[in-house]
Amino acid sequence: MTFSSDIKGEELESVKSQLDAEYEAIKNKKLSLDMSRGKPAAEQLDLSNGILTLPIHNYINCEGIDVRNYGILDGIKECKHLFSQLLNIKESNIIIGGNSSLNIIYDSIARYYIFGKLGSTPWCRLDKVKFLCPVPGYDRHFAICEEFGIDMINIPMKADGPDMDMIEELVKNDASIKGIFCVPLYSNPTGTCYSDQVVERLAGMETAAEDFTIFWDNAYGIHHIYEEEKLANIFDVCAKYGTEDRVLYFFSTSKMTFPGSGVAFIASGDKAIAEIRKRFSIQTIGYNKINQMRTYCFFKTPEGVREHMKALGKLLREKFDIVLDKLNSEFGNSDLLTWDHPKGGYFISVYTLPGCAKETVRLAKECGLILTDAGSAYPYHNDPEDRNIRIAPSYPTNEDLKKAMEVFCICVKLAAVNKIAKEN
Repeated sequence: MTFSSDIKGEELESVKSQLDAEYEAIKNKKLSLDMSRGKPAAEQLDLSNGILTLPIHNYINCEGIDVRNYGILDGIKECKHLFSQLLNIKESNIIIGGNSSLNIIYDSIARYYIFGKLGSTPWCRLDKVKFLCPVPGYDRHFAICEEFGIDMINIPMKADGPDMDMIEELVKNDASIKGIFCVPLYSNPTGTCYSDQVVERLAGMETAAEDFTIFWDNAYGIHHIYEEEKLANIFDVCAKYGTEDRVLYFFSTSKMTFPGSGVAFIASGDKAIAEIRKRFSIQTIGYNKINQMRTYCFFKTPEGVREHMKALGKLLREKFDIVLDKLNSEFGNSDLLTWDHPKGGYFISVYTLPGCAKETVRLAKECGLILTDAGSAYPYHNDPEDRNIRIAPSYPTNEDLKKAMEVFCICVKLAAVNKIAKEN
């Protein structure tokens, strides 16, 4: 059933009646489906089972240190070298942390909140601290800001990244703006890739705050699905302006191998990474070096990582195809729903008619389909137009995903037709 927002009269009543019947029929099926988070499915996790069974015959690393013992605060050389080669970051500027990049991001905010950055005033002593938040964006970034009482400013996401005219004007004139969250490649949830021009402007822009920091969360830096988007190397660009310390770069293997059981790292310029290393030396004796060694032995080389990600991308592509094909067949000739077309990453961002996202999610939940809460991709869970919904296709089986998309499309239509009927 295809219709548009200009439907009215008897046709509106007929469509509404049909959708109500279809919706009740789905409710009676007592489904239990989940597209709420970007969790890997079992078949994706199975690709990494070798990490659990691969024998480590030599626990002495290339520097002659026993990884079973204390030592090596900032990560084993093998692992640092692997990520250095994979992402073209100086090995000396990488610190391998624990299992979660989100944990490292949280710690980084806390560190500047308590101690300040490179001699600047600790944020806890300031009357106001603000962050720029490209939207739609990652809900867990926003939750960290709320945790620390940091004011968030929405920055609209454009086709090539966040609105740089707005960003440059804000950071140039407001010293209380201390940072920006960026997911620069296959951004969560839009799939946007930052253009070379956007990266250049972020690196070179004038900032009123001397401690302004770009939180460069490159969570999907090698998660290509349809074709490989190219992202400019932020450190290479910053080197032209002497702003390498402006960047905190985060990466993890959570969506490469096992979430919660992989490795994560932080990278920055020489001064900033030296300060972080000093704080780390008080915070911990060292992170799980055996896990780092297992990760290295599993991948061995950047090419090994890329081959693994090709296999992962093939599985994800099947799921993305199911979602995108269904959206196109149901809404390709309608204005009830629009959507982004990511080439990689983990999510698909869709946009209902204004005022229909929350109702769509509510209707879906009553049918047994759990979606990410509407508004989650905006600070304070406040989507000004109540339009955005994040679809996470990775976790359900392909058959369950087809069922979930049937439910989703009916709920989108029903939410829209109810709104249209109410306004008429």
